[in-house]
Amino acid sequence: MRAFFGGFVLALILVAVAGVAAVLTGVVPARQDVKPGMMERWAAKKSLAATMRREVPQPPYPIATPDEAGFVKGATLYVQNCAVCHGTAHSTPTAIAQGFAIHAPQFAKHGVDDDPVGETYWKIDHGIRFTAMPAFDQTMDQQSIWQIAYFLKNLPALPPRAKAVWENPSTVAPPTPAPVPSRSPGEGPPSDHAD
Repeated sequence: MRAFFGGFVLALILVAVAGVAAVLTGVVPARQDVKPGMMERWAAKKSLAATMRREVPQPPYPIATPDEAGFVKGATLYVQNCAVCHGTAHSTPTAIAQGFAIHAPQFAKHGVDDDPVGETYWKIDHGIRFTAMPAFDQTMDQQSIWQIAYFLKNLPALPPRAKAVWENPSTVAPPTPAPVPSRSPGEGPPSDHAD
């Protein structure tokens, strides 16, 4: 029994060493133009599903379904922050959207109106690891994120003014840049590269 246990521990150590070696030698691709491997896709999907089961807000939501002005605000924020990857009513995928290893869904074709609004809110708020979906929790307030989530939930039946924004995104002004984070006195400029 001791030999079996020792062999089992040795096998685990060898697998761990092989995994670290694969990462350190670049065998595990870090390129966006290479499709993720089967194990990476499996791990990412399982992790996302488990995390969402645990964290997605459940009704009643803290922000109720908006009025028409709220839908227009959600549509405007969507066009300013999301359309470059996810498209609008009559757009084709942009070069940015086509350059992702994991393609961003185009909501005119692959809507999320069948997803619970809390799930869409969670994805916008936190982003999705191993994809190009960013987290907006540091750059948007919670009401804005809920407005986008409700806008996407109601794409098939938007109020007229919100539908006009979705169908004519050129009517929307560019987004206001996010403020530069303040630094404490004596700190240098923010680093432009990851460690």
